[in-house]
Amino acid sequence: MIPLRTYLNPDEMPTHWYNVVADMKNPPAPPLGPDGQPMGPEQMGAIFPMNILEQEMSSQRWIEIPEEVRQIYALWRPAPLCRALRLEQALGTTAKIFYKYEGVSPAGSHKPNSAVPQAFYNKEAGTKKLTTETGAGQWGSSIAFAGQMFGLPVRVFMVKVSYEQKPFRRSMMQTWGAEVFASPTNLTEAGRKALAADPECQGSLGLAISEAVEEAAADKETCYTLGSVLNHVLLHQTIIGLEAKKQFDKLGLYPDVVVGPCGGGSSFGGIAFPFLADKAAGDKRANNLRCVAVEPTSCPTLTQGAYAYDFGDASGYTPLMKMFTLGHDFMPPGIHAGGLRYHGASPLVSQLTHEGLVEPLAVPQLATFEAGVQFARAEGIIPAPESCHAIRAAIDEALKAKVTGEEKVILFSLTGHGHFDMASYDKFFAGKLEDFAYPAEAIADSLKHLPQVG
Repeated sequence: MIPLRTYLNPDEMPTHWYNVVADMKNPPAPPLGPDGQPMGPEQMGAIFPMNILEQEMSSQRWIEIPEEVRQIYALWRPAPLCRALRLEQALGTTAKIFYKYEGVSPAGSHKPNSAVPQAFYNKEAGTKKLTTETGAGQWGSSIAFAGQMFGLPVRVFMVKVSYEQKPFRRSMMQTWGAEVFASPTNLTEAGRKALAADPECQGSLGLAISEAVEEAAADKETCYTLGSVLNHVLLHQTIIGLEAKKQFDKLGLYPDVVVGPCGGGSSFGGIAFPFLADKAAGDKRANNLRCVAVEPTSCPTLTQGAYAYDFGDASGYTPLMKMFTLGHDFMPPGIHAGGLRYHGASPLVSQLTHEGLVEPLAVPQLATFEAGVQFARAEGIIPAPESCHAIRAAIDEALKAKVTGEEKVILFSLTGHGHFDMASYDKFFAGKLEDFAYPAEAIADSLKHLPQVG
């Protein structure tokens, strides 16, 4: 293959993704079918190509990144590791704060890290069309971009509340040739059922997943793509943490705390898993490492959910997965961090949280926007609402260090810019945003509907 691009800082661009499954103390719980029995790749072949399912089921530690994928990655990778010096000064902290900035991608977020390989593997497998869901629109725009790179048409089911809140994300997807529909739609049985129950339904990621999966399952030439949760997605995202490790090595530093926002878990796994590999290998630098997954109090999956088998979608089309969940028919409020409005969390992130290797934290909406504005005024970058959750936690860690005098090193994932989220900032400045702590009784009621498996 003739190289299309010259790699910038090629020593920082990983040649392989890291698979955390290889270093987990206990093997991941398998996905289950409707009969409660473990599912193999053949049973999931109706919606995914086999080359992606091989990665999904793999326990191999290192998986090579195809050169065709690395060539497109080279549009924006390696992404910069930045020290937030002005933020440190504003806080008066003794801590060193670093952020890995993923907003430099064409879509403005970390999501193309998995969208590009998923489009590549689907093209290689002979897929003719892709379907997907999207919340905030970052995944939808990323798979639209990736589909365009490999000549694959894309149909996106976008959660209705985000479809209305973020019109320019829709424009991005359409610019890259994708069809975009507000979910729930009248195009699928799942959508029609939701609209019959509530004509004003604002949608959820679980429901949008149902629509995208239903459409993919109905056409043998169409495959489904997913922006988070599943193992292969988190595998692709580890390029974030792998690059960060190389960049820290150049500085002669190592983080004490790694922070990432967590909805489905892809960005958190991407930044944290390569550092957890050091802990598993007995690296002394990682002895006291803390990995903090930050979610909204309005969708408190890791902090208040049940660790149980549940469907990944609202209608029960997906396999059953062992994960922290609020219940597959949980309908979250219309918060402005649309990428974090998911009822479940990655089975890998969930298991590592359950085993005490990941520390979950829930933060309220207003505090995250306060942190995002403080960061923007110090560092210049306007962060996406999802990223503001990690910024909130990083600032709080730095303020604790200020009290104790510790010189800890804090790393957080700045998953994307907020240029298409300014309507959310407008509402924040106008005092129209509210905190919402999801009622415990509503969560308990949703959890009553978990599928019963042996």
